[in-house]
Amino acid sequence: MKGFAGRTSSAKDCSSSLVVSVTTEVTMVVETLESSREGSKRKHGNGGDVAVPCADDEFSNGDINSASGVSSKRARVSREMTFEDIYGAETLLNEEEEDDDSDWEPVQTPMEFVKWFCVNCTMANPGDMVHCYICGEHKESGILRHGCFASPFFKDTGLTEIEEKYGGSSSATSATAVGFDERMLLHSEIEVKPHPHPERPDRLRAIAASLATAGVFPGRCLPINAREITKQELQMVHTSEHVDAVDITSQLLYSYFTSDTYANEYSARAARLAAGLCADLATEIFSGRVKNGFALVRPPGHHAGIKHAMGFCLHNNAAVAALVAQAAGARKVLIVDWDVHHGNGTQEIFEQNKSVLYISLHRHEGGTFYPGTGAADEVGTNGAEGYCVNIPWSCGGVGDKDYIYAFQHVVLPIASAFCPDFVIVSAGFDAARGDPLGCCDVTPAGYSRMTQMLGDLCGGKMLVILEGGYNLRSISSSATAVIKVLLGENTENDLPIATTPSRAGLQTVVDVLNIQMKFWPSLETAYSKLLSEWETRLIQNKKNQVQKKLVRLPTWWKWGRKKFLFYFLSARMKSRSRRF
Repeated sequence: MKGFAGRTSSAKDCSSSLVVSVTTEVTMVVETLESSREGSKRKHGNGGDVAVPCADDEFSNGDINSASGVSSKRARVSREMTFEDIYGAETLLNEEEEDDDSDWEPVQTPMEFVKWFCVNCTMANPGDMVHCYICGEHKESGILRHGCFASPFFKDTGLTEIEEKYGGSSSATSATAVGFDERMLLHSEIEVKPHPHPERPDRLRAIAASLATAGVFPGRCLPINAREITKQELQMVHTSEHVDAVDITSQLLYSYFTSDTYANEYSARAARLAAGLCADLATEIFSGRVKNGFALVRPPGHHAGIKHAMGFCLHNNAAVAALVAQAAGARKVLIVDWDVHHGNGTQEIFEQNKSVLYISLHRHEGGTFYPGTGAADEVGTNGAEGYCVNIPWSCGGVGDKDYIYAFQHVVLPIASAFCPDFVIVSAGFDAARGDPLGCCDVTPAGYSRMTQMLGDLCGGKMLVILEGGYNLRSISSSATAVIKVLLGENTENDLPIATTPSRAGLQTVVDVLNIQMKFWPSLETAYSKLLSEWETRLIQNKKNQVQKKLVRLPTWWKWGRKKFLFYFLSARMKSRSRRF
């Protein structure tokens, strides 16, 4: 303890000027080169005493006394040393030992792997590649300047001209409103991680660039002034503790609600702006001042529950819009959620409410796909059974035909029986082709067709709210296609009205009808028809398998027939050429 006390008392005698504490090893180097560094004393003298740490705290008293002379000498030298002197001393020592390399060992410097992250899908790529090996986007594409209209194959050189054929200009009573505010771009992940977060500000930038390039917004759509939603309005959906938990993040540089749900000092305001825009759009649409609207907002909301934030979501924007629409006079509200993930937060909020019908189409795969909820038998509780309709896909790769088939046989029949006054779409575009998280195959044509089908309900009073979607090219092209439908454009759509689903898609639809027809009797006819179609498919598949097993020819027979056919056709061709 004496050694420690001696170091403590010596440290207290240090002056207020800049002093560099030098370790024992560096001090020994300084002693060796002291004669060659005398000029440094005059140049860098600071006038302070430095305590040199003892190499061992277990010195006896005699050891300490004997070492005191050496320590004081080292202190006098080291008090005049700066980082420049230390670096120079080490350099000189290395120069003197250049010739003696008997104990030299190669420095093992780790090989740095140069990589870049794709602006479109955030996937990491080797530094020598120009195009993303996942989505094919050019390393320096102009997707953030021109959205989906920028070429994915070439470096951004600007667009010379985008030809767009517009319909007639809309009047104020038939306009489509768009809610957007640049302050929502400040919500971003501050902590540096090995991979960029998929829910990033570039999502809004890409959609806004596409709309601007197409002349849709600003231009043909009516902008809505943004406002921050009040705490009282949020408490219609969330607990006061949840609202306070989100608000307190504004006092922190960054924080996390879950491992993937981040917040920074601007996130709380961005969430209030998003919810406020959705609330005002719902009021404007239901009152008839605008025809329909699109909320270009973030952070998303459909995973946010009554008292928790998760899945990139802080406040539930769709739930806020639904309750505000009801406060404005809407008796029944339909929420259709086509995000690839189940909106567990929205279902939790309304699962006991018969005035709000929630229909979700999402990947489920037996509960293994995030967030694990949304099975077909989750139908609502406490007298509201049948007002939660889940269409859980059993696999990835689901495309336009499956979604439209589900719309025709489940979504629209139940929605028509419900007869809503207002329609809200939780429009996540992560089921789009190319999305790195959704891994499905819905195209912009598929999203526009679904929007058209919902537009026939309740006189077209519809609010589309952006949820997920993490491939910039997919979400920008899909959002643009949806807004064009809202504007009333007769966009060319190659998708047939009558579609044939995949086998997995048909099975999902049949399972959902089997459950929901208990609450919606109008589905019984459709269920009987689809059940016979499903049985026919199973019988046909069995026949095909049996035929494959029976007609199993040996390889030599197949090749023999092909060889004979080749000679036969060749001989006929030769005979014909001789005639002419």
